[in-house]
Amino acid sequence: MTHAGSIPGERVFIGLGTNLGDDLERNLRKALEAIGTLPGTEVVRVSSFLSTEPWGATDQPRYLNAVAEIRTELEPLPLLQALKQLENEMGRVPTYRWGPRAIDFDIILYGERAVDLPGLRVPHPRYRERDFVMAPLREIAPEIAG
Repeated sequence: MTHAGSIPGERVFIGLGTNLGDDLERNLRKALEAIGTLPGTEVVRVSSFLSTEPWGATDQPRYLNAVAEIRTELEPLPLLQALKQLENEMGRVPTYRWGPRAIDFDIILYGERAVDLPGLRVPHPRYRERDFVMAPLREIAPEIAG
């Protein structure tokens, strides 16, 4: 899922994770397809899928995680709102903090911008401490992940 990038928007990195359902890989593929349908948005590159131990609340199934590089013309807050809508459409049901989920999207980086709004902080807080973000990010953007 790599192509030249015809959308002139910002270079954004989205973390994806899932640990509910009978086909976690299908969950991620559907999520990536859905991101590509957002207005003025295209998926440019996707990391390998990585099976990981749960983080935070550990008494739950393993996760399948990935990081996607997208180009989007959406501003940070409308992008977050669109991603939350996709989570709902894909069956995410709020449980508890760091609880199991059908799909989870996190805006990891939004170009060079720093955003600090209620419900949205970019760069994502503590992303550098989470191997389930850093390993996929290093794979697709080593110049950023370091």
